Amino acid sequence: MLRAAIAFFVLAIVAFIFGASGIAGMSMEIGRILLFVFLVLAVISFVINLVSTRGSRGPKL
Repeated sequence: MLRAAIAFFVLAIVAFIFGASGIAGMSMEIGRILLFVFLVLAVISFVINLVSTRGSRGPKL
């Protein structure tokens, strides 16, 4: 799940770069929207990863 968070973060950065520079023919607004969408997905994936790994460790003896 951490890989998904990293992938979404990278996609957010790429979307911003394409939107800001106009390379892909997108407007800056579309790039900005994609940036926020992928950042939210990255944060959600990261939180799910933290929650799922904490529960799987088990009690310390």
